Amino acid sequence: MTVVADLYAAQPFWIWLAVGVLLLAVEAMFSTEWLLWPAVAAGLVAVMTAVGVRLGLPGEVAVFAVLTVIATLLSRRLIQKANPDGVDINDRDSRLIDQRARVVEAFVGGRGRVFVSGAEWPAVIEGEAPDVGQDVVVRGVSGSLLTVKPAT
Repeated sequence: MTVVADLYAAQPFWIWLAVGVLLLAVEAMFSTEWLLWPAVAAGLVAVMTAVGVRLGLPGEVAVFAVLTVIATLLSRRLIQKANPDGVDINDRDSRLIDQRARVVEAFVGGRGRVFVSGAEWPAVIEGEAPDVGQDVVVRGVSGSLLTVKPAT
């Protein structure tokens, strides 16, 4: 632990940069959207220490906390303005609903495959089965199985 304390005393920039990179790596692994802003805040504190603003560990932690809260709140406002219908851009299932898909494998016994959102999906059809190449509309999602109906 003294190694970290000594490194912080000599170069707080590297500690804050490491915290930011670690938070960003965890965010990239899990795509939560919650750790992006603390990672940005840690990066800003790292820059602050690099330019010579030294507040000590308690002061820097306070700046980090305040920046995290401000960035998170501002991002929520921005997301609401950019996406007023409330659909979470990270919720794949809700994004697929009402999308047009193309039939890529014929429906046999009510089951087939469709192409939507850059990928092929297994699907079940509601109503008359369209031919390969025709469009359908996604009505529901259950795991990786789409429920579709013929497009009108």
